[in-house]
Amino acid sequence: MAVITIDGRKLEVPDGKNVLECALDAGIYIPHLCHHKDLAPLGSCRMCIVEVEGEEKPVPSCKLQAKDGLVIETQTEEVKRLRMLALELLLAGHPEDCSTCPKYGNCELQMLIQYIGPKTGRLKYRTKGFAVNEENPLLLHDMNRCILCGRCVRACNDLRGVHVLQYNKREDLEVYTGALHNKLLTDANCRFCQACAEVCPTGTIRDKLASSEVRKEDYVVPCRVGCPAHIDVPRYIRFINQGDYASANATVREKVPFPHCLGYICVHNCETECKHQYLNEPVSIRNLKRFAAEHDDGAWKAKAFHKPATGKKIAVVGGGPAGLTAAYFGAKLGHSVTIFEGAEKLGGQLRYGIPSYRLPREVLDQEIADILEAGDITVKTGTKVEHVPTLLKEGFDAVFVAVGTHQGARLPLPGNDLEGVQVNTDFLRAFEEGTATVGEKVVILGGGNVAIDCAGAAFRLGAKTVDMACLEAYDAMTATDEERAWAVEEGVVLHNSKTFPQILGENGHVTGVEIKSVGNFRKENGRMMFDVLDGTEEILPADTVIFATGQRPTIPMDPEAFGLELTHGNYVAGKGPNGETSVEGIWAAGDSLTGTTSVIKGIAGARDAISAIDIYLGGDGNIDESLAPEQKKDPYIGIIDGFAQIPRTEPNVVPAPERVTDWKTCGPMDNGFDEKKAKCEAERCLQCDLRLCISAPRTWGDFSKEA
Repeated sequence: MAVITIDGRKLEVPDGKNVLECALDAGIYIPHLCHHKDLAPLGSCRMCIVEVEGEEKPVPSCKLQAKDGLVIETQTEEVKRLRMLALELLLAGHPEDCSTCPKYGNCELQMLIQYIGPKTGRLKYRTKGFAVNEENPLLLHDMNRCILCGRCVRACNDLRGVHVLQYNKREDLEVYTGALHNKLLTDANCRFCQACAEVCPTGTIRDKLASSEVRKEDYVVPCRVGCPAHIDVPRYIRFINQGDYASANATVREKVPFPHCLGYICVHNCETECKHQYLNEPVSIRNLKRFAAEHDDGAWKAKAFHKPATGKKIAVVGGGPAGLTAAYFGAKLGHSVTIFEGAEKLGGQLRYGIPSYRLPREVLDQEIADILEAGDITVKTGTKVEHVPTLLKEGFDAVFVAVGTHQGARLPLPGNDLEGVQVNTDFLRAFEEGTATVGEKVVILGGGNVAIDCAGAAFRLGAKTVDMACLEAYDAMTATDEERAWAVEEGVVLHNSKTFPQILGENGHVTGVEIKSVGNFRKENGRMMFDVLDGTEEILPADTVIFATGQRPTIPMDPEAFGLELTHGNYVAGKGPNGETSVEGIWAAGDSLTGTTSVIKGIAGARDAISAIDIYLGGDGNIDESLAPEQKKDPYIGIIDGFAQIPRTEPNVVPAPERVTDWKTCGPMDNGFDEKKAKCEAERCLQCDLRLCISAPRTWGDFSKEA
């Protein structure tokens, strides 16, 4: 340790630490611009100069190392004069009007101007004349605002080790920063970590996705906030990249008890938000989640929290993903949980709505078994709860409702009651139970993932042709791109932008479906409307028609019968942000509250609800846990040749003919990633969260607030 004196204050500081950081840590503000805590000192801006006893000239404090006996003055008249001169020279080449800058109000240069107060009236301004470069993904470069502080260059080269940014010189000798030969960042091996934008003190390098309307963490790491359960996506992908697959799985399990199931069937909202889509394609996050789950070593169980028994009892109505999630966390919180499930087995739509060739039942059964081991959980299958509030009278302290949407919608079309016409939920349940049948010509009405599942199941039951008709255009279908592609591979013929005015029949049995083209979609009085195009009639031959146009809860339309206020017919009416219902002590989540959405959204809703229930029962509502070890986040990510062009890794999928004809013996159609593919795909991650590890700037405004 060394003892130094700054402006009359004696400080004990680490020997060799730069004096600027010593001063800032001690609450003594020394103006600076090119300096950043995480970067090697440069000393080029001359803002941090100080006078040192025994030295003839002022020196940059960022490059001055602390040693015993140093006596430093930061505010002499000569120091102030030199700082002002340096700032005035810098401002001579900077745009005059700060108010037009997108970084107005959050600019370190602007704060420095307010602190030093340069006399800009005597300056002779020059215009750099750079065109603003908006051609790069994610980043915008406006070199007219560059002050050559060198932060971006040091961040790219020294902090990240990517070596894309450097100092370039124009023909008129104007110096600027950018890639060699003015390449686009995509062609210069940029990793798009955006550290350059994070350390830029002005509006020179800016994040195109930045928004003042959302938290910084949310636009910097959009995949994490895009996941309804807020799984730490970059963290578990980094674990995979580091070869620690079990820790990757433990990271996912910190938020959801179904990592393996989700690895097969999640609709992956996270991928919709992934920034890599602006380079080429998003990272295959769901497949990485599945790979991690396949390498579960069970070590996370020893780290899971289990609170002491509370003596409180929770009834969970519905044993699907939302109900099982609530039961899992409720038991871990110390409550006694009883699950009431109307079907003979737990799993809900995971079992009865998703075919086994997409989600192997042994995977589902294992994760349910893990959930039931979490604590005091009693399961009552084949038990339907008719009137929910009765449970409160039977000794339960709180009730959670997640009955799901197991009732298919049969549209009121002529011919909807013909023999051979089925509904999605009944058909898929029968497929699970081995009792489903179809004819040779099947028509599916609808364009979502459930419709895709019905089409795939029909082929596996022996259908020769499967047509699918839906109102949506191809790129507007609610089915994921992946599932649409798989369906087409298997032979499904898509009829997009079609309405189906009637189902045709003969002798009481379906023979076909009339379809017509539609267009001019619009909203009128809150309802979606469209025009039917004349002369576009077409008949799709069919001996089986399956409605896949939505589904509803199996709740009676009469609110008195169920005991809760309902809305939109027979959906539970929400009365608060965490699933509160019209009856105190009863919460709800999942499809019966929100309408049919996704498994991950049901899980997220159950997490919120069980936390609120715990508070209601006298707990703190905290279900956060740390199951994975602390992770080393190496900021030095290095060079990967052709990074922006690396294609998305495709999973190992059984070829279409084999997966249809041999579906009972070939196992799941999608076999995910092997280790080589998982490591390759994990390497594509931009590691956006590393940006949040970069130290925040310390400006005069921060110190004035402290004072």
